[in-house]
Amino acid sequence: MPQFEILRPLSVLGDDGMPMNFGWSRQPGFFYDPVLVSAPRHRITESDRYIVHSPTHLLIFEIRDDAWLGYMGISVISLRDKKRSTQTFKTILPMGNYELPTGSASGAVKWRKKKTRLEFISMGEGSKIIIADIPKFGHHRRMRGELVLSEPPSPHSLVINQPWRSEKCAFRYFRCSPWYNVEGVIQFGNSEIIFTRGNGWGILEWNRCARPKTDIRYWASASGMIDGRQLSFCVGYSWADFSQGTENGFFIDGKLHKLDQITFHIPLSNWLSPWKFTSNDNRLEMIFYPHQERIEQRRLFFHNSARHQVFGFFSGRVRLDDDSELEFQYLTGFAERSKTRF
Repeated sequence: MPQFEILRPLSVLGDDGMPMNFGWSRQPGFFYDPVLVSAPRHRITESDRYIVHSPTHLLIFEIRDDAWLGYMGISVISLRDKKRSTQTFKTILPMGNYELPTGSASGAVKWRKKKTRLEFISMGEGSKIIIADIPKFGHHRRMRGELVLSEPPSPHSLVINQPWRSEKCAFRYFRCSPWYNVEGVIQFGNSEIIFTRGNGWGILEWNRCARPKTDIRYWASASGMIDGRQLSFCVGYSWADFSQGTENGFFIDGKLHKLDQITFHIPLSNWLSPWKFTSNDNRLEMIFYPHQERIEQRRLFFHNSARHQVFGFFSGRVRLDDDSELEFQYLTGFAERSKTRF
C-alpha cells in the first residue's frame, strides 16, 4: 500500500479546525493546537506514556486527559517473579486542565496532588526526565526516583497523522520513539530498580487526537540489544484510516525502517499463549511470548474504556529497507488491545 511521507513541518489542522495533511514522518514536525480543533472539547484526548525496562522490571508511567476523565497511572511489573503493582489517580472532567504540551519535543507535564507527583520534563538535545514520588503505592509502599532518558545520535521517530473515514472531525496525531537509553534509580518499598546505560531502555508513546465515538486499537512495542545494535519497534492499527500512513516500524540504532500493515494474531481463549505477528508484504514474522497480563477499565458518564495489556518477550525476523534480514530473540516489551466508547 502506498504511504505518504511528510518531509517538512505541517499543521494537523486547517484554518477551519478540520484535520488535514495526513501521512507519516520521521520527525515530530507537525503543528498542533487544541484550541483550533473543530470537534467539541469533550472529544479531545491527550496523553503522554513512557514504558521503561531494566533486566528485572518494566515500568509504565502515563498521564492522560480524556476530557470526561483524567488519569495518572504507574505500573511496576517484575520480569523475574511475575508480580505487578499498579497505582492510579483519577480526575473528573479535566477538560484540558492538565495543560499537556502541544508538541512532543519540548515543555513539561506535571501532575501533582498533595504529596504525590509525576513529572515528564523535556530537556535539551532530546533528553527526557521522569520524576516520580508516590508516598502510598499499592500496599502502602513508597515509590520515588528519577530517570533520565537520552536519545541515540540523530534518531528518527515514527510520527503519524491519521483520519477516520466515517467521522470527519476525528484524527490521531501520534509519535512513537522506542529507542531511549534510560539511567537512574527508582526506590520501590525496600528495593531499588536500577537502570544503567546499555541495560535500561525506554519507549515514548505520545498522542493528541479528536476521538471517534468508538475505536479499537492494537499496539505493541519493545526494545533491546541484538548483536551489538539497538533494535526497537512499534507496531499497531485501529479503526482509523491508515491508507496514507501506518504506525509500524523497526528501528536500528534509532534509524527507522518503515513497514506497511501488521496483523496481530491473538489467541483469544488464552492471552498468555504465544501470539503471532505478520505483515502484508512478508517483511515481518514475529512471535510474542507473554508471561503476565493486566486488565483495566475506566467508566464515567459517557466515557467507557478498557485496556488489556500483556507483558513478555518478542522473537522473529524482519526485512529492513536495504533488503537485508535481521533475526532477533527475546526483546522485552508489551502488547495491548484497547477499546473506547464515548
